[in-house]
Amino acid sequence: MALPFLPGNSFNPNIGKTKFHLSHHFDTKNDVGMWVGETKPGVGGDALPSTKPKHDHSTYPSGENPNQPAWVAFDKQVLSFEAFYQEAVHERREEQFRVRKCKIFFYLEDDSVQVIEPREKNSGLPQGTLIRRHRIPLPAPNEDHFYRVEHFNVGTEVMFYGKKFKIASCDPFTENFLRKLGVKVGGTESIPDDPYMSFRKKADGELNPLRPYERRDKLRQFLDHDRQVLRFWGSWDDTSNLYGDLHEMIVHYYLADDTIELKEVLPANSGRENYPKFLQRGKLPKQTSALLPPGTMTDRTVLNVLGAEGRETGSSARYLLDALKTGAVNPEAYSDADLRIGTTINVYGRKLILVDCDDFTKEYYRKKFGIEDFTPLRGKARDFPCQLEDSSAECAGSKKGEKEWPPYNGFGSEEDSLNSCKSLLPNPPKHDFHKFMLLDRDGYESHTIRFLARIVTDHPVESTRSFVISFFLSDDTILIFEPPKPNTGIIGGKFLERGRVKKPGQPRYNSKLPDYYNVSDLYVGANIVVNGFCFNLIDADEYAYSFMERNPQQFPCADIAAVMGKLAGQLAGQESELHRCLAQLDPDNAGYVLFDNLAQLLRETAGSMISEHEIRTVGRYYGTKGDGGVDSSTLAGVLQNQLRKKNFDSFTPLRDALIQEDRHKCGMLDHVTVRRVIKANRVPLPEEMLSMLMQSLSDENGFIPYGELVNHINWRDCPAALAKQQASMASPAEWVRDVQNAARPIVNYRALAADLFKR
Repeated sequence: MALPFLPGNSFNPNIGKTKFHLSHHFDTKNDVGMWVGETKPGVGGDALPSTKPKHDHSTYPSGENPNQPAWVAFDKQVLSFEAFYQEAVHERREEQFRVRKCKIFFYLEDDSVQVIEPREKNSGLPQGTLIRRHRIPLPAPNEDHFYRVEHFNVGTEVMFYGKKFKIASCDPFTENFLRKLGVKVGGTESIPDDPYMSFRKKADGELNPLRPYERRDKLRQFLDHDRQVLRFWGSWDDTSNLYGDLHEMIVHYYLADDTIELKEVLPANSGRENYPKFLQRGKLPKQTSALLPPGTMTDRTVLNVLGAEGRETGSSARYLLDALKTGAVNPEAYSDADLRIGTTINVYGRKLILVDCDDFTKEYYRKKFGIEDFTPLRGKARDFPCQLEDSSAECAGSKKGEKEWPPYNGFGSEEDSLNSCKSLLPNPPKHDFHKFMLLDRDGYESHTIRFLARIVTDHPVESTRSFVISFFLSDDTILIFEPPKPNTGIIGGKFLERGRVKKPGQPRYNSKLPDYYNVSDLYVGANIVVNGFCFNLIDADEYAYSFMERNPQQFPCADIAAVMGKLAGQLAGQESELHRCLAQLDPDNAGYVLFDNLAQLLRETAGSMISEHEIRTVGRYYGTKGDGGVDSSTLAGVLQNQLRKKNFDSFTPLRDALIQEDRHKCGMLDHVTVRRVIKANRVPLPEEMLSMLMQSLSDENGFIPYGELVNHINWRDCPAALAKQQASMASPAEWVRDVQNAARPIVNYRALAADLFKR
């Protein structure tokens, strides 16, 4: 009997209670602050009637990184189990139950579960994702808890929403993970076969096709020879008949399926109807016979085994394919081996003589059949291949001659205006797509050669302007850019939009297409005229030199063999004079001279017969870079002397800033970080000196020991022995210039002279 809720009859719940704190709104979960929300307790931590219990998660032993939360430590790690369940089938005679195979995925990051059933062909069942990914509660009476990793093991059964799954096996990762958790993994069990699906597979294997077929593998031929067509020009002489004429034909033989197509080429004002095709594409038989009845020529021959008797007895007729092809009519058709220049083919009673073929056809017969004689039969036809756009140069002297086009009218480009004269519906000019794909930018291979140029003029201001001329090999276009220079009064930027540039001295309105600058017209020392401005190419970048040397057939000025042969012819008989001049340039008898001195000597001896680019080709082939390095003690003395003059002594903050950037505490930093920290601390070092210091201290991976770098410039704590000797130096720029001059390129003139006069 319950007591009435009256004063004196109720118990005080606070009796014996020691905690009366208010619950907080935030809590930590996996070391991450989260809002408590609906799980917030009452005073003293007691649960309220509206408080929902906290969901427990799987507990994993701490590893190398115990502070990482589960959603970071087990990101993209999934346990995979092979399972099955049995489904009852009612009111069906063929089956009483089905065995459905599925996969169970347990995601370690949040204890979510996903069940997927692999799709089977023609199963008629909705397959795929059976249970989407989420946390699945345990069966009653524990529905307030969820499945964790300890609930899954091979050989156990799990209940998902009233459906019982039997786990049969798992993958190696899952087995290894469970063993590391201390779980004894059960043995792999076999999944029973579905009786009805086994019956279906057996029935499908016994079925015979209602329409028997014979396998003919033509896919290989199609893939090997698709879009490959042999083209012949032929002639059919029909002058023996009344009102007959000499018909000119184009024969197309398609290698993909061995079919032939004929097109007639009609001359102007022939008076005949211009049909698109003379013969539809198809197999061309060698012998012409009378028209066969329908069904005589078929792809397959079918035998009716039971025939009418089977229909009378009520049994279904059985059909088989005639493997012997009894009575099959297969007329012999023309193949590629039957087509040659001078061969006469029978086109349904019309004698067609093949008189010529194109270059692709010649190459095909040369490789496959070893034929080398492709002499055309001129005189069998009226030289009609000359009427085609892609005809060869043999037709240049034909009776019709070249067609004269009207001159350029000034609208659009010359190519665009010419196409408007070739057809009633003008087409845009066609570009060399193969060249574009071959020479377009590909990664670090830009296929763009750049030159440094100046304007050839007597004007003192214009002659000092520098331009960068870029030639794009993919479409032979030129772009001219002027680098901006401060305090010159000239606004730099794009000087010429990218496009093709015509050569000077051509008529404006001409019936022929103009000549444009191509890649062979650009080299160091050449002059090009663009819109009335004459540019002299004075230098090129490293990529341009290397690209020209890799392709000497396109750039004769970069072909070392051709240049040496040219020099040998120019300097014939001057061997002693050249040796004397070279010896004067090398007083130390080291065998090397500066490239600038050698270039001046070649200009004086060879004169205008050798270009500037050819001189640089010789220097690059026989040259090397001088040793312009400086030892660390000398460099430290120069740097400390520079900082002492600037009264810079904040080395401790600089060292602390570098240590702060070193996240791994290894004592090494990359170039970018060191340069940024030095600039941030306002270290008064010129850019050239700073680059030399960083280059001298960097290792093979590009990292710099910043502690050693600070010691090199710390003139207070680590003074260099040569710092006082550098005090008399005029300026840092002068010292850097001397070091750079020591690193100028030099040429091995002895090897050059030996190769030059050996020729």
